[in-house]
Amino acid sequence: MIRRVGNVLLKEWLGMVTAPSSLLFGVVVPILLVGQAIFLAWILPRVVAPGAIGLVVPGGEDLVEADRFRVLILSQFRFFVLLIPAMIANVFATLSIVEEKITRTLEPLLATPVRTWELLVGKTLSGAIPAVLVAWGSAGLFVVASAALGWGGLLAHVLTPSWSLSLFLLTPAISITSFVLGVIGSSRASDAKGAQNLAVIVVLPIFGLIVVQVTGLVWFTPRLTGVVAAGLAALDVLLLAFARGLFARESIVTRWR
Repeated sequence: MIRRVGNVLLKEWLGMVTAPSSLLFGVVVPILLVGQAIFLAWILPRVVAPGAIGLVVPGGEDLVEADRFRVLILSQFRFFVLLIPAMIANVFATLSIVEEKITRTLEPLLATPVRTWELLVGKTLSGAIPAVLVAWGSAGLFVVASAALGWGGLLAHVLTPSWSLSLFLLTPAISITSFVLGVIGSSRASDAKGAQNLAVIVVLPIFGLIVVQVTGLVWFTPRLTGVVAAGLAALDVLLLAFARGLFARESIVTRWR
């Protein structure tokens, strides 16, 4: 079982390595998101008074208003990180399946002993694992950049238990969700653009998380973060089961020819 999943992983990773555009996308997107978060944390406290627009900035009572506002902005990077696997999945997962449909390389793969669920798990993990590693690397870059800008003292208010839970629990869960949806979308689409329509659904709730947090409607405590992560993990299992039923071997071969 592990060997067959590993073979699928190896095949997918070799395909990624030989596609420079894919590797470039995996580097450019995280850098852009980190740069955007740092820029917003630098510019907004200079031009916006949080009290004037009713923003809630919890914690950091020992900080001046500008720094409290900056802490609020920096804290949202944990949700920016969630965009990284979602956006990477929007490209990699969909192209992986659609390309096999176009090049007709799926049938030889199904002729091997690999089971349907092993194929799905392998394809999902082949994208989810690099996406999570890139997201974690982006978080490290974000911390280094914040410290370099003289915000090291603010990081104690940013790197909270909720921030860590979001990074190490929510990020992997979101990554798997994104890639499974990408695989499901690919099974029903005839081209990459059509396949990406389903995967992009994950991006919208992430923006929603940022809005409710910034406006103070919901504040993600460690308990709430853990509950959301557990819910996403359960959703991942259901989505994999759904995808397995969707990828019955006979219908795959018949539909994709």
